[in-house]
Amino acid sequence: MDDSQDLFKTANYLIRKADHARWHRQQSKIHILRSQLGFTDKQPSRPMACQGCEYYHGIAYGQQRDKRTVLICGFHPYGWQSGDCPDWSGAAKV
Repeated sequence: MDDSQDLFKTANYLIRKADHARWHRQQSKIHILRSQLGFTDKQPSRPMACQGCEYYHGIAYGQQRDKRTVLICGFHPYGWQSGDCPDWSGAAKV
């Protein structure tokens, strides 16, 4: 690895580090503002049929916040819509 690659690697690391610090400061400000205005934490986004299920995944994928797709589980990617899920398993570690 030559010196120019080391410089780019270091520069990219420093940019990512600064970007993360900026994001963290912004999130802290939002949290303080919400608490000052009397808002509580957000409601959990886990569907009722997925409460306590070991197959629940629930991670959002995508770059832009308004265009993210949430993968609920491997059996039902968009979540079970009505009643009890037939694939529910209660061995979740919550």
